[in-house]
This record gives sequence, structure tokens and C-alpha cells, in this order.
Amino acid sequence: MSSQESGRQGRVTRQKRQQLIVDHVLAQGDASVAELTELTGVSLMTVHRDIAELADRGILRKYHGGVSAQPSTVFESSSDFRLHAHSGEKNALARAALRFVTPGMSLMLDDSTTALALARQLPQVGPLTVVTNYRLITEELRAAEDIRLIGVGGEYSRTHDSWIGLSALEMVSSFSVDLTLVSTSAMTGAMTYHQEQEMVALKRAMCEAGSVSVLMMDHSKVGRSALHRLEPVDSFDHVVLTGPVDEDVLAEMRKLTDVRVAGEAGGRQRPRSAADSGREPGAAGAAGAAGAAGDTAGAEKS
Repeated sequence: MSSQESGRQGRVTRQKRQQLIVDHVLAQGDASVAELTELTGVSLMTVHRDIAELADRGILRKYHGGVSAQPSTVFESSSDFRLHAHSGEKNALARAALRFVTPGMSLMLDDSTTALALARQLPQVGPLTVVTNYRLITEELRAAEDIRLIGVGGEYSRTHDSWIGLSALEMVSSFSVDLTLVSTSAMTGAMTYHQEQEMVALKRAMCEAGSVSVLMMDHSKVGRSALHRLEPVDSFDHVVLTGPVDEDVLAEMRKLTDVRVAGEAGGRQRPRSAADSGREPGAAGAAGAAGAAGDTAGAEKS
């Protein structure tokens, strides 16, 4: 075997081994180094190198003696991990949030897997204009004939599987859409949070771009905090949750904004919508797309 063939075989073996590690940790949430050594059948030093490489790529998080895919107050879990977490609740949130969407609207969706669940249901509502920085949403909607899809560009983040950074922030800020739908990592009765300052800035800009903003949160994120404050709960026009949610926390939220628990009726209504802003649904998207034409040339995907 030539040295070139041997090197190629080594790379393939490393890729398969690292994928095995990722699949195992995503399924279990975390794993010890000893556990991964037994799983892969390689040396402790090789596993440490694999873990270091996966952590550098933002896929897993190292801690003493092991590795985790779980989020913490300072670490956001990868898109791969979030795709497999609370999928049933995300689908319930998507069905509830879909009620805010009407044909002709322009929407902005963040890089949350909850927004991805909603994106899968949008073709049944079209025509729509959808602006997003999440690669998986562009993949989901690129073949939908009634969806005008605008991709936000920037620096690609492997952890989030999305485009972020200054270029993305400037592009998002150039739009004016009818409806922004986002999720985040944690919230209390009065405040929302995220682990990463860069993501906070981008999500804030997305909310500012929308005439109406909707926050979608599964119950596992409620009653928690993270390193950076995002926005007060009362800055969102609507909050959609899945239960169970602590009654005191729910009551605190309902003093601040319209809160809806997926599958339940109720929630205090706030008299604000695209129509209240003096625009018909879809007008914001047309204005935003026209105003940002120079900045977004080449970003729209078919």
C-alpha cells in the first residue's frame, strides 16, 4: 500500500471514529473518556485528540474526564444535538406559531431548530417571503414554489450550522418584515437569555426587523438563565410555550405579554399586529427586500 493510500485510509478511519463518538454523545448527552475509549477501541491519547478536534469545531464540549453535548449557562449545544432534543414539543410549538402566519407575509426565522420545525409547515400557507440565516431552513424551503427564500450570509458557524458575524448582523438590520419568529436558550418570567454574545446581537436585530415578534420556547428552557441577557419578555408581542410550566412563572409572563401554551386556549392579547403598524401583511417584506436590494444581491436562493 502506498503512503498516499495509507494516509487516505487513516483519514477515513478517523472520520468514522469521530462520527461514532459524536453519535454516541448526542444520543447519551455526555460520555467519559474511558467510555469512548472502550467504544472506539483506540488508545486514550487518540480519543483525547478526537475530543479536542471535535471541541475545536464546536460540535462537543470538553470537561475534565469527558465530553458533553448538553448546553450550559455559557455553552450552546450544537445544531446536531438540538435537532434531536424535544422534537415533539418543537412540532407542537410550530403548529401553534403557524396561526400567526398568513399568505403574503414576510417572515424572519432564526437558526433555532424550533424555527426549522415551523419552516417545514410553511409551504401549506404560501405565498410567503422567508428570510433566514439557518442552513437547514434554506435546505427545507429551497424547493417550495410558493416561498421566496432570502438567505442571510456571513461567517459560517459549524456549531450553529448557520451564518453569523458582522456581515449577517448588517444584512439582518437592513430588512423590515411582517413577522419575526425566534427561540433562545433560556428564559425566566421576565427575561430571556443566550450563552453567546454574538448570537444575542443577531437575535436582537432579527426582532427589531419584525413588525411583530414571536418567541417560541419548549418547557425545558423555562425557569433557566444563561450568561447573556437577550430581551425582556415584554419586548415580544407573543410568547408560545409548551407545558408543563410553573404557574407562578406563567402568571408573571402573562402580566407582561400575550402568552400561549401549545394545545391550550388562553393568553392575554396585545393589540399589535402587522395591520396595527399601518401596513398590510406582505408590505413590510416588499419594502425590506427593495430597500436592501444592493446588500442582498446574490443572497436569495432558489
